[in-house]
Amino acid sequence: MNVIEYPKRETWEELLKRPTASILDIEDTVNTIFSEIQLKKDVAVFKYTTFFDGVQLDQIQVSPEEVKRAETLIPEVLKSAIKTAYNNIAQFHKAQKSNPTRVETMPGVECWMEKRPIEKVGLYIPGGSAPLFSTVLML
Repeated sequence: MNVIEYPKRETWEELLKRPTASILDIEDTVNTIFSEIQLKKDVAVFKYTTFFDGVQLDQIQVSPEEVKRAETLIPEVLKSAIKTAYNNIAQFHKAQKSNPTRVETMPGVECWMEKRPIEKVGLYIPGGSAPLFSTVLML
């Protein structure tokens, strides 16, 4: 990560520029990566983690000990901001809770919508030029 403190006003425009690659520029690469991961599973995930992030992992799942160690590296002011964002997001999503909806679309055909938690999930957290921590919390 490149940290820029107190940039001069004349550099703001350049600093705020977004990458201009189009989907067409990266689609073949992304499809190749997806195909390889589909075929080789975790082996390909390890390969691309090393390639893109420069990190060699022994396992994919983060241990509780690693989480505790990482927590000690976060400044209190950031922890407070994260808690505030979490509370705001949780409040908004709690307001969206609903009971299952059932509709008989025709005699004998019943459709329903139900929201329920899932036990495990893999998440993609985009970094790019403007990483948003709220994405992590919402996912």
